[in-house]
Amino acid sequence: MAATDRGDLTRTAILALLGTVGPLSRSEIARELDVSPATVTQLTKELIGHGMLEELDLKPSRGGRPAQRLGLVGSAGRALGVKVTADHLVLVDVRLDGEVLGSWERPHDPAAPDALEHLADAVESVVREVPGVPPLLGVGVGVPGNVDDQAVGTVNAPTLGWQAMPVGERLRRRLHLPVLVENDVNALAAAERLYGRGRTHSDFLVLTIGRGVGAAIVADGRVYRGARGGAGEFGHLPVDPEGPPCGCGARGCLEAFVGSAGLLAAARAKRGLARADASDPLGAVAALGRAAAGGEQAAREVFAEAGAILGRAAAGLINVVDPEVVVVLGEGTADWPLWRAGFEPALRAQLYPGRRDIAVEVESWDDTSWAQGAAALVLATPFDSAGAAGEQGRLVRARLIGATP
Repeated sequence: MAATDRGDLTRTAILALLGTVGPLSRSEIARELDVSPATVTQLTKELIGHGMLEELDLKPSRGGRPAQRLGLVGSAGRALGVKVTADHLVLVDVRLDGEVLGSWERPHDPAAPDALEHLADAVESVVREVPGVPPLLGVGVGVPGNVDDQAVGTVNAPTLGWQAMPVGERLRRRLHLPVLVENDVNALAAAERLYGRGRTHSDFLVLTIGRGVGAAIVADGRVYRGARGGAGEFGHLPVDPEGPPCGCGARGCLEAFVGSAGLLAAARAKRGLARADASDPLGAVAALGRAAAGGEQAAREVFAEAGAILGRAAAGLINVVDPEVVVVLGEGTADWPLWRAGFEPALRAQLYPGRRDIAVEVESWDDTSWAQGAAALVLATPFDSAGAAGEQGRLVRARLIGATP
């Protein structure tokens, strides 16, 4: 498969692969990433020239010419990733190979009049903390909403109360660094493409469950953003026009049924859940999960019914985009065995014939995963000369090339 089939992410995927599994030969890289040996030879030559890969020892051979192994130059670069939530920030310092070097959490009120200044203060304080080696290439920001353009970074996020918020512009002005802003689920998909199961798939779906519900579509190795950067708003798929109100202003959206607020509403209707603290919905859902895992039937029914709704909706999306695999992420995956009871039969029953055997893979999760996805926005741009990173990608590349031999 030619490099253009996979896009410029292939170069960064080579870096991520070597950082994850260690030194490999060119033929092993081609096999792992499902690209042609000729493509790998050309791309690794460029990466060696930029000081990001180095040739190591020869791999012993049972016959024929020994294979030269390639390894990552660990000091090539790093990125800061920031996840913005409704009540706090998560920040991570991530090396080019995906290794997390540090993480921080800060309180945050996105509804405050000075929310952007507070965001800039928090990021600036962490930038001052990180050392200069490997060099900091830029900052990636993941938000639960629509972003017009990664390189511009104007955000519309109803759950944060943000309308046309100039996040990218404000941060660039304060930090004097390249800044990329993206929908948080799209950012997760970029990270999945580089470091996760998406590394060996060029067409896949990422579904997220937790406080909200989201999706990202990866086609031919690229995250599909849509005309205005809003593709993947899976949580606002209409389920029932007479259903509960959604945070977007409509009624009966998928998220209103299976997001954390929807789960708690269903629990209250079934069993008068006194623990449903509106100020801590994820904590209340965790308590509901513990009750279900302990055998409480009504609590188990809440998850199974939500799983069935999610499964039917996911089947519709799979039928439309025809992915190779579905990856499920998010805070809600902690209770995935409870969701699965309803999800699996509903999904398989609604899938188009020939797609009913599609793999649904659930990955482990912690709170830094969102921010790691945001960092991947920067780490995926070093060679993306005409991609979504635009001018900010050019600045990232300039910092990278200027810092390496």
